[in-house]
Amino acid sequence: MTVIDRHQLREDVVEIAALTEYNRASLIPVLRKVKEKYHGLDSEALQIVADVLGIHPVEAYAVASFYAFLKPETEGQLVFRLCRTLSCDLAGKDEVVTRLQEELGIGFGETTPDELFTLEWANCMGLCDQGPAMLVNETVYTSLTPEKVSTIVADYRRQLEGEV
Repeated sequence: MTVIDRHQLREDVVEIAALTEYNRASLIPVLRKVKEKYHGLDSEALQIVADVLGIHPVEAYAVASFYAFLKPETEGQLVFRLCRTLSCDLAGKDEVVTRLQEELGIGFGETTPDELFTLEWANCMGLCDQGPAMLVNETVYTSLTPEKVSTIVADYRRQLEGEV
């Protein structure tokens, strides 16, 4: 997780929690928004979320660590999640795996040193008839081939360069 301004984080959490009435049911939406904005959920962020919602910090950590999309570890700006089901295996996932690792320069469960890319496995994405399937942040890609993967990664690299 990048260095955060504790005061700004608290303001962000209060703003999000206000939309969901500051209750325990707000926990997942608040954690998602914080993780999205700060690319991770460190112990400080979890403490602030717990304080604002009036819950124990261990509850915030338990929820964050239970759900793969919320896990506390720092993630890159772009998270590539590749489906690892048998149907994707049968559709040629192994070649896609190799290309993803080559293009991103990292293995599964890793984040690039510049914190731009994270590569993870996803359990079923519900796209078995269109595999191999991948989710990049909120965008779904189906019927992947090594060539498609190269194009997708190149497109995201260009987008990130345009932001700098």
